[in-house]
Amino acid sequence: MGSRSGDIDHSVIFHLAESLGYSLKEIKQLLNKKSGMLGLTGSSDLRDIQAKAEEGDKNCQLAIDMNAYRIKKYIGGYAAAMNGLDALIFTAGIGENSSLIRRLACLDMDYLGIQLDRVKNEKHSNELREINTDSSQVKILVIPTNEELEIAKQVLELLS
Repeated sequence: MGSRSGDIDHSVIFHLAESLGYSLKEIKQLLNKKSGMLGLTGSSDLRDIQAKAEEGDKNCQLAIDMNAYRIKKYIGGYAAAMNGLDALIFTAGIGENSSLIRRLACLDMDYLGIQLDRVKNEKHSNELREINTDSSQVKILVIPTNEELEIAKQVLELLS
């Protein structure tokens, strides 16, 4: 997340309160508003983080690597829980717009049948698209979201 912590050991909360004197309100603020990529880099915007990483900023590169690592952990966890994968879907801001994160998340995942086509991955489009190789056992899709349209549809349904 841009400003939220990822998975943490719950004992961190007790350490912050008991050893460092943080209040529950401060802990909530820290974990929800001052952690994640923001806590690592000073920015919650992946575009800025990627640009700074390209300029050699080690904290920004660490944030990118950690982001991709966490995605890979979730892919592996869900693949195990579902006994395999039919498709891997990237969506929303980062999923739709960061070819770098998609590439890193799919790197060395061929043992699960995930094979990313690097050329297809680099092409930007506002349409649903497939970015896997022809020989990939798992479809890799980029699905654009339109959250505002979905909210409007649900509001209209509620008002009708």
